[in-house]
Amino acid sequence: MAVEQLLLHIPALRRYARLLTGDATRADDLVQDTLERACRKWGLWRPGTALRPWLLSIMHNLHLNQLRDWHLDDGHALLDDLPEPADPGAPAGDRLDLERALAELPPGQRAVMLLVVVEEYTYAEAADILGVPVGTVMSRLHRGREALRLRLAPASGAQIVNLARVKR
Repeated sequence: MAVEQLLLHIPALRRYARLLTGDATRADDLVQDTLERACRKWGLWRPGTALRPWLLSIMHNLHLNQLRDWHLDDGHALLDDLPEPADPGAPAGDRLDLERALAELPPGQRAVMLLVVVEEYTYAEAADILGVPVGTVMSRLHRGREALRLRLAPASGAQIVNLARVKR
């Protein structure tokens, strides 16, 4: 395995992990776990295929496992490990916090939003990374965009940002 190949993808992995977890420390841990798993499972990667989607798929599965383990922890996990909910009473003039709104989405919707909108993968590529049908990606994307639109909508009723056009 060429370590150089993995190193090229660390910035994208860190960005995706940070948006997925909502926490820099947990994101760094997730990136490290992903790279360790990729090194152990290197023989499963098919040469000639794109490496980044394979790494993102590993990361996604690790993240889901961590969420599952947290929920099965019988309440022993710290509540500080979860993203804080948005303050519904915050003044409308406050800066819109897209990162916090993304963190509040259910994990499936957040993962699809990050892959399609932020990382600019096609629906088919996102479906392959997440191991779900393309139709599931499309419905999660629709529900995620709608949820973000509602969370980020100004109280004054001003025009809402078209999330389909949001770029990095």
